[in-house]
Amino acid sequence: MTSSKVKNIPLPADSARAAAYARFIPREELNSFAAWNPGALGGGPAAPTAVSRGPAEAPKPDPAELLAAQLRAARQSGYQDGYRDGLVALEGFKQSFASQTTAQIGVLLQSLTTGISGLQQDMARTLAVCATHLARQIVRTELATEPARIAMVAHEALDTLLLSAQHITLRVHPDDHALVAQGAAEVLAARGARLLSDVSMTRGGCLVESDIGVIDASIETRWRRAAASLGNDEPWEPLADPAQPDIDS
Repeated sequence: MTSSKVKNIPLPADSARAAAYARFIPREELNSFAAWNPGALGGGPAAPTAVSRGPAEAPKPDPAELLAAQLRAARQSGYQDGYRDGLVALEGFKQSFASQTTAQIGVLLQSLTTGISGLQQDMARTLAVCATHLARQIVRTELATEPARIAMVAHEALDTLLLSAQHITLRVHPDDHALVAQGAAEVLAARGARLLSDVSMTRGGCLVESDIGVIDASIETRWRRAAASLGNDEPWEPLADPAQPDIDS
């Protein structure tokens, strides 16, 4: 057998392109195709498989689920907003309540303090009046039961006067003249004082006059000083009738 040697001669350009197309067909030139199924060899119908030429579309969400999700989101947002607003309102209420309570307590304490202060003043005033009335009754009683005490008052008034004083005059009530003349005779003589009766003087008091001044030891002046020490300014009220009981209103 004679063998022939086949020369390797390149194909023309058009022949090479035709051979390439014989081996591979570009996808762009295919409109549709179906994959080969081995079952087609048995004569059965081949199930064509369509190949999508574009990207797969995402499934559309269920409107009911979307609405439920939106409701849950709205409910959560509303809860957070309501909780925040509630905290703000609670804080504002606490501050307002604290301010109102503090103001009310302050007013109550101020009113209580004012009431207590007024009560204390009333009690002090009442006590001073009672003490003044009691002291006046005691003085009246002593003047009535121990009239000789006027001699001690006159003696003290003359001793208060400076030794350099001259032209000394001691004025007393006419009913006290004899008591002073007897009880203060020594000091009257030592000071060279004259003893005079004066109806304008109240019993129990005296008035010393001299060239350098006057010493008022009247019962009214001494009472005013005593009442002032008790925080009262009630004047002396002599008993109109010594025989009547001393009753102060």
